[in-house]
Amino acid sequence: MNTMLETNSLDNKIDVIFFQRKPRPGFNFSMEYIFSDVRNRLAGKISATVKISKYFNDVLPVKLYNIIEAGIKQGKGINHIIGEVHFLNFFMRKNHVILTIHDCNMVERKQGLSRLLIKNLYLCWPVKRAKYITCVSLFTKNQVVKYSKCAESKVLVIPVAVHPIFKPSEKEFNTLKPTILHIGLGYNKNIFRLLDAIEGLSCHLSIVGELSPGHIEALNAKGIDYSNSYNLSQEEIYQKYIDCDIMSFVSTSEGFGMPIIEANCVERVVITSNVSSMPEVAGNAACLVDPFDVASMREGFERLIADHDYRNKLIENGRLNRLRFDGDNIANEYHKLYLKTLSELR
Repeated sequence: MNTMLETNSLDNKIDVIFFQRKPRPGFNFSMEYIFSDVRNRLAGKISATVKISKYFNDVLPVKLYNIIEAGIKQGKGINHIIGEVHFLNFFMRKNHVILTIHDCNMVERKQGLSRLLIKNLYLCWPVKRAKYITCVSLFTKNQVVKYSKCAESKVLVIPVAVHPIFKPSEKEFNTLKPTILHIGLGYNKNIFRLLDAIEGLSCHLSIVGELSPGHIEALNAKGIDYSNSYNLSQEEIYQKYIDCDIMSFVSTSEGFGMPIIEANCVERVVITSNVSSMPEVAGNAACLVDPFDVASMREGFERLIADHDYRNKLIENGRLNRLRFDGDNIANEYHKLYLKTLSELR
């Protein structure tokens, strides 16, 4: 195959088109930021273009329009699909497609016929129509292989880089009334069990995410001292980490778990779940608890508050753990995959 189709003729950069969903106001599209960072780090090695779907992917006719549009706009080099629009490769040349999958929650939260449709639309068909799949964790890779029945060799694990804004910030731990930071209010974020676990503890709960009337009712019923904020900038999120004593990330399921690493970088102790991808991401740099067991969660919080040596050990472990998620190393993993994909076209 003519290499002029795959690399920029002037500077020999690899041509990569990134296909992304249309962003919704007020929603945090972390995958889009992640690959903006990858593009910046690979600026001297790839010639990147971003194609954003014209419509939100709400109903099937709109999805079909976005699929056709993506097929028309595909390039002759690498077509890299990110951000839960996996199905955009339906009319693309398979051997040119890299598909990144963050998690399989879109399947796991469905039942019956809806689950079958979503599994095929978001996983089975797109995986079949891609040359390589990248997943942000081994947990997600195993899910993709399980649902799509594809070969394991087709799926690579490339983790997520932490934003460079998250840097160490010294703070004396408030043992009398620690601030517990909780980010996100999605179905998997486990907020109601968290409230049960900290009821009666002397603490302040800092919640990032717009509270519903049901959340507010539960907080007031349990007498929990709390504050709430949402639609925050990256700088404002960083300040929340600086202000907190404990990062709580006790989700029931996650494809990755970026707040774990962000807290490691700021040097705050982390309590997270012993299920899904979270033990893989946290390593030995967090207190692991059962997110389905309120007593287990409460014991974790009580230990973090009471045990000075344990907290210091977790923070020290976090300094090592965060090195696994270096942005340059992760960007280079994608560059190697782009090169490999192009070499197999020739």
